Amino acid sequence: MIEVYTDGASRGDPGKSGAGIYIKQGKNKFEYAIPLGELSNHEAEFLAVIKALEICEEKFPDEIISIRSDSKLVVDVVERNFTRNKNFKPFLETIIQKSATFPYFFIKWIPEKQNPHADRLAKRAINEMI
Repeated sequence: MIEVYTDGASRGDPGKSGAGIYIKQGKNKFEYAIPLGELSNHEAEFLAVIKALEICEEKFPDEIISIRSDSKLVVDVVERNFTRNKNFKPFLETIIQKSATFPYFFIKWIPEKQNPHADRLAKRAINEMI
């Protein structure tokens, strides 16, 4: 199983945004800081999960994927496979489509304090835009 920690951050709402992705595969660790442009914080959180799934599609296509996010909104929307917010629907559809390519896909909410690596990477991605 691949453990994937994601975080989206924005400086302003909307503002310069970044995704932080920290992946654990056994003893191997992978870090990604991805600038996202001008987005809201919620949009950055959704895109962090999407970018993580894209990385996993390429590097770990046949693995069980367990995403951990400190965004209750993202986790709730994905777990329920539903949102009334028209701005979030395309993100949900993309997550559902990409997650379906894996044998098993899980998403779990974790407190911010358990997500320091992804948080640091998301902030680094924002700083790369400045």
